[in-house]
Amino acid sequence: MRMPAVLRPYDVVLIGGGIMSATLGILLKHLEPSWSIAVYERLPELGAEASAAWNNAGTGHSGLCEPNYTTEKPDGTLDITKAVTVNEQFQQTRQLWASLVEAGILGKPASFINPVPHMTLVQGIEDAQFLRRRHEKLSGHPLFASTRFSSAVKTIEQWAPLLAQGRLPSEWLAATHDATGSDVDFGALTRQMFTHLETAGVTVHLRNEVRGLRQNNDGSWQLRIHHHTDRDRITHRVDARFVFAGAGGWALKILQKAGLPEVQGYGLLPISGRFLRCDNPELVDLHEAKVYGKAPAGAPPMSMPHLDTRIVDGRRTILFGPYAGTNPRFLKHGSVLDAPSSLRPQNVGPMASMLKDNTSLAWLLVSQLAATRRRKFAALREFAPSAQSGDWTMITAGQRAQIVKPDPVRGGVLQFGTEVVASQDGSIAAVLGASPGASTAPAILLEVLDRCFPRYRQHWAPRLRELIPTYGVTLGSDARLARYTLARTAEILGLNPAEPG
Repeated sequence: MRMPAVLRPYDVVLIGGGIMSATLGILLKHLEPSWSIAVYERLPELGAEASAAWNNAGTGHSGLCEPNYTTEKPDGTLDITKAVTVNEQFQQTRQLWASLVEAGILGKPASFINPVPHMTLVQGIEDAQFLRRRHEKLSGHPLFASTRFSSAVKTIEQWAPLLAQGRLPSEWLAATHDATGSDVDFGALTRQMFTHLETAGVTVHLRNEVRGLRQNNDGSWQLRIHHHTDRDRITHRVDARFVFAGAGGWALKILQKAGLPEVQGYGLLPISGRFLRCDNPELVDLHEAKVYGKAPAGAPPMSMPHLDTRIVDGRRTILFGPYAGTNPRFLKHGSVLDAPSSLRPQNVGPMASMLKDNTSLAWLLVSQLAATRRRKFAALREFAPSAQSGDWTMITAGQRAQIVKPDPVRGGVLQFGTEVVASQDGSIAAVLGASPGASTAPAILLEVLDRCFPRYRQHWAPRLRELIPTYGVTLGSDARLARYTLARTAEILGLNPAEPG
């Protein structure tokens, strides 16, 4: 093992070669072209973990089809705040991608995003009533004006034939349909972004794993990095004024290695996923939608069952799942020691309290791990009753790590979604958690910029509006602007235009 000299300091080091680091790199290079940026990815290729096409469902999460983004209050009213927020954030994403397409930074839109309607499907009178009320509440918002509701089987069959084939006449179905939805290949998108970043002077290091961090006296960070070759492991060190960990489940490990007090008490619950995949052209042609159902009580958002059209490398397939499980890895290509090595005296209590309060989730994970293929296939037939086992194969998806946070009352709570964690001085930050992360990456990373570079806020605002024209504006309060933004990004990205409300 050789120890070369310390390399020159970088302005920014991005840890992880996924969509988060790629997006932050794009933003920073636009805002400060002269800043030196380096990327360190432990795998031999970029976008190979959660960003890879087959490691996620590819949903352009915008609240159009995900029932868990709408909650029912004790008085029976519906809270649509989360759905609206996610949709607003995804509109920022669409604007950024549209700007990058116009600038020639991204290739043809169909190489990474395609129009695929988003649907919600429920069964039974009670859930049908919930879905109708959900639609009534959301459809009054300009970003949801294209969503349609129906409890007529013939209409649902027109929207997605596989959902109706083989149904009994007595079955009670209800669905919503929105033609403005999309399917995204985040792996292809990530690689295109990094291709541009490299031409813009960003240094990308593959097979380089960050194994340690310590803060220098001047506030910068020194990173100890292992470079893995076919025959050797070389250790070197680099300095950076700012460090961002876009490393999925390993982001917590990075912050723990840095000794960041802001993550004391934090833990992660790793959740794996598998999908059934169908490549039969006759069936693929019968289904053009991402259809979400309601998740079991206590289940994480990534456990919502959904029947998805996927378009990867120009080829259409169908996925159904996910079938959630758990193993100790924080990444698909992680280590079995990830979970045990992340335990600290400060987070053992919160983790234990979380497990005690989430027995239904624990039972769900165990039961799905133990489920036979026949039982798993039965779940698919709730969506597509005519499905035949021989048309479907099981694939392993990516690994997600849900946040566990200390709580003064409950000891520890399981938090779904994503969270930005940053040091008090803003010199290091990370994104923890999972869905809808990738779809809302620009909004998440705008928060990183705001928290870590507050003195640049006013200086950067005009430049950010060059990429995201509605930056700083709420679309929900301006229906005309919302319609214009939807129409403009749909035209540039080749998506279905919104229908008039």
